[in-house]
Amino acid sequence: MRKIVTSNPKILWKLKCKLGEGTLWVREHNSIYFVDIKKKKFFSLNIKNRKKKIFNVNKEIGFLAHVKGYVFILGLQGELRIQNIKTKKILKSIFIEKNLKMNRINDGKTDPKGNLWFGTMDNLERKVEKGSLYKLDKNLIITKVDTNYRITNGPAFIDQFNFYHTDSSKKTIYKIKISKRNKIISKKIFKKFTLHDGSPDGMTIDKDKNLWVAHFHGACISVFDKRARLIHKIHLPAKNVTNCTFGGQNNTELFITTATKGLNNFDLKNFKCSGFLFSVKSNVKGLLQKKFIIKNAKKRSLL
Repeated sequence: MRKIVTSNPKILWKLKCKLGEGTLWVREHNSIYFVDIKKKKFFSLNIKNRKKKIFNVNKEIGFLAHVKGYVFILGLQGELRIQNIKTKKILKSIFIEKNLKMNRINDGKTDPKGNLWFGTMDNLERKVEKGSLYKLDKNLIITKVDTNYRITNGPAFIDQFNFYHTDSSKKTIYKIKISKRNKIISKKIFKKFTLHDGSPDGMTIDKDKNLWVAHFHGACISVFDKRARLIHKIHLPAKNVTNCTFGGQNNTELFITTATKGLNNFDLKNFKCSGFLFSVKSNVKGLLQKKFIIKNAKKRSLL
């Protein structure tokens, strides 16, 4: 196995994100997209011309998934919204968990077949297990796949039927295998973080199937091999590291979000870059996140 080499973190955008999250590389836009959940905003940065854009939404936003052109799915509180972000036209809203008013959508990713997976959580971050993991397929049908989470993060897909998913509050990363009918065949603890580690947050996978995990309250990203052995670590000048994804010209650049949420004055003084967007160059390639595929999207007037 090759030795992973990474550059020193580079600051791309000096934002003071309260809760930066939801990194998404869109190759056709040459842009990294990400969100600030608590400020109800999402952002794009074109890494070729350095053009920055800020978009406002009316609800807390956990993630974006790309469909085509400027059509995205926004993971909002209680709602999946298909929207053209250029024209601002809302094409469709899919409401979820109407009976859980204090829940919100958190992290979300597409699998190798273009299905969307996303998790929910208690927005007040109480120690209640009201979060669930869902799958949205190309027919826009939602399936609840797993339950009893406090704070969902991920998932990161090894292949169509195997993925990692996290409960940040329980400091646990799970390795999950599902059937073709979206039933869980096995769910095992892959890695449990210590108090010193902080909490496992957003994550991504490289082409060697290593797992890159952001440490909330841990000021780093750890890379684990398939046996959960720590094989590399990236230290950052931000205490709350929240999410990461590969992108860039050769898909060897790691984009990283951070947050100021929950930091006291001492932390803010010692981690002055908290809330910034960073990038790190690597000698390994990441797995590109697939676009979300909608069946008969034109007939449904969704493109």
